[in-house]
Amino acid sequence: MTETLFIRLGSQADDVIHWLVWANAEQEIIASGELPNASGLSQLTEKAQTRKVITFVPSCDVLLKSLNVPAKSQKAMRMAVPFMLEDDLAQEVEQLFFAYSELKPQFGDENCFVAVVEQAQMQQWQLWLANADIACKTMIPDVLAMPTVEQTWQAIQLGEQILLRQGSWQGATFDANLWPILSQTWQEQDPVIHVYSDFSAIDDADSELNIENQAAELPLALLAQHASKQKFNLLQGEFQVKTQRSPVVKTWAWAAGLLVCALLLNVVFKSVTLMKINNEQAKVEQEIIEVYKKAFPKTKRVRVTTIRSQLKRKLAEVGSSTNDKGFLVMLDKLVPAFQQVPQLKPETLKFDSKRQELRMQATASDYQHFEKFKNALEAKQLTVSQGAQNNQGDKISGSFSISDKSKGDRS
Repeated sequence: MTETLFIRLGSQADDVIHWLVWANAEQEIIASGELPNASGLSQLTEKAQTRKVITFVPSCDVLLKSLNVPAKSQKAMRMAVPFMLEDDLAQEVEQLFFAYSELKPQFGDENCFVAVVEQAQMQQWQLWLANADIACKTMIPDVLAMPTVEQTWQAIQLGEQILLRQGSWQGATFDANLWPILSQTWQEQDPVIHVYSDFSAIDDADSELNIENQAAELPLALLAQHASKQKFNLLQGEFQVKTQRSPVVKTWAWAAGLLVCALLLNVVFKSVTLMKINNEQAKVEQEIIEVYKKAFPKTKRVRVTTIRSQLKRKLAEVGSSTNDKGFLVMLDKLVPAFQQVPQLKPETLKFDSKRQELRMQATASDYQHFEKFKNALEAKQLTVSQGAQNNQGDKISGSFSISDKSKGDRS
């Protein structure tokens, strides 16, 4: 772009904002002006659409520090800086933003050059620009856009403030009425100060400073001439502005986004379905475990994966249909007796697999039913030992020990 829009923001929303359109090739002012406050930035929206935008921010909101950091890598250096400066900062380091310069050391042992700004202030500046739809990728502390001349300071008045650059990484922006006070503290340093505009704060008669007046410049024009020499940009890290994509790229990105969204929805749907199936499976497995525990209450640990083998083992203990003995075979022989004496009701059944003996506790309404049941069992070649019988109100309770005669004969 052949022209650049320079905007000097204020510290607060109601501060005056200065702006200038600069012709880069001709080094000339195209247009300039002032806005009453940050809400007036929308007046520059049209001018910003076709021009590169560079913003200056007051250096009174930016702390410039030169440090000697004993670190072997840039990463280690940047991790150490906040803690090295912690005692010199008014805010907690978590509330501050640290931006680093690639400036090469010229004098002394300093190897790290950092600018410290409140995160809230950075967010405020970017919000003002965003609200006015102004895209800006470069933000510079105003004093760093001042010219640099060895062994001299550079000063210019901008509105009610003075910009003073004291070195390659040193400078300050302060209210003009503080000049008489601050100038007293500089006298021992005996600096040569180049002043680029007349301002009432400087009184040559009362000041012992070495003042050299330079050709008067419009403040923002002076900054515009030297901004290109300044490679430092506050907009880095979390505040770096991403490059705007072309319409074609945006279209493809939108299509890709829809595709990703569709795939994501498909994955979510399948995940939900799988989750339902897993929940149903878990419910069925829990029901199987509960039924198994009910059938075998003495079992302590039950797992669905082992229930099949456990059931086979239990069936082996009581006998199976392929054998001519065991619990199931004996139980089958008891069926006719129960059919003949339906008045007798079994309460408990216990089978001793070692002795091949079935023990049963039963109830009936009359003693004769017990005798009739015993005779029916013996008719099936079963050995029956009848236990004691007790009268429990309107019921008679008794027990039987039943074994198979044929088993003994075969042995």
